[in-house]
Amino acid sequence: MSKETEEKKFQRYVEILEGYDAENRFRTLPADHTSSIALDFVTNDYMGMAQRHGEFQKQFTIWNPNPIHSASASRLLARAQEESEKLENLLGGLYNREALLFNSGYHANVGAVQALNIPGTVFLCDKLIHASMIDGLAASGANYARWRHNDVRSLETLINRHQDAERLIVMVESIYSMDGDIAPLKELIELKHRYPNLILYVDEAHAFGARGARGLGVCEELDIIPDIDIIVGTFGKAVASAGAFVATSPLLISVLVNRARSFIFSTALPPAVHAWTRMMIIELITMQRERERLLELSEVFRNGIEKITGKSVVSQSHIVPLIIGDAQKTVHIAARLQTSGIDALPIRRPTVPPGGERIRFSISATMTKKNIIFALETIKKALSDD
Repeated sequence: MSKETEEKKFQRYVEILEGYDAENRFRTLPADHTSSIALDFVTNDYMGMAQRHGEFQKQFTIWNPNPIHSASASRLLARAQEESEKLENLLGGLYNREALLFNSGYHANVGAVQALNIPGTVFLCDKLIHASMIDGLAASGANYARWRHNDVRSLETLINRHQDAERLIVMVESIYSMDGDIAPLKELIELKHRYPNLILYVDEAHAFGARGARGLGVCEELDIIPDIDIIVGTFGKAVASAGAFVATSPLLISVLVNRARSFIFSTALPPAVHAWTRMMIIELITMQRERERLLELSEVFRNGIEKITGKSVVSQSHIVPLIIGDAQKTVHIAARLQTSGIDALPIRRPTVPPGGERIRFSISATMTKKNIIFALETIKKALSDD
């Protein structure tokens, strides 16, 4: 094969990447900057647990002196199940239902959607649900419809349109990852009481550990856990570990074990990871003071962004967007912030739609009010200099 022929078969990939670059949405992996002095608004370490890794590592050595670093098989085949079962039992006790572990939030959502998709099912999805849910719907060929973000009237229109379905699975995130706003969960429960074929599916990825009296998320904060049929949570954010879980009924746990391909065909996470996660969750349960501080700091930051921009912020959480609306400008402002000691990354298509380009700020409970004021002053200057 000639060099020209060899290059030709890859040329279309080159053109696609060049197109991304021209639209200011070409991505590269960032260099390690863990030793940087920048104030970190990028990480999802909402409770600051990852920052205390050294402290917890000493504790973990006592907790688990002989960690096993490979499961060596899927959960359905693995010999070492003790740590998995302990973690599932802990979660089951907290939620008063059964729990099943997955390797990531992506695995959990893709697998759960695929497993739940049986004849007679229609998924009704908030337009801003995470890509993992959308990918699960696409991979399983599910029948689904999307309703306007957080608009219960729009959802009810779809419910009536699909009223003959055996089951309607309503899918939302408790805290949305790009806007930081919260799903109208109590209103959804009211709909469930009126429409008996509704199943509520709530992804608490950005709330688990950071909201609720014990860190169980917005559903705990609103005291509605028994009303939610399926709760998904992740360990890679506030828990400072890896993996995810689905908490639901024994029946649906059995459905997942038998039908969720991402569970059946993935090597399980190492027992040491599950042991670490369990230790971190036990620690997080007691951190209500830190969760209160996170709420307070987030409110100060949101109010500051509103004052700077003169526009209301939809966020109700520790995730706060600064909407720029232009990809190139977003990249330039983010770079300017970074040189001034504020690490916050630009978010562009396809993560957000055109015109929704933004810089996303994640607040951490380890920050101080002084940090927040410095960040706001820096943001104000970066915007005025543009």
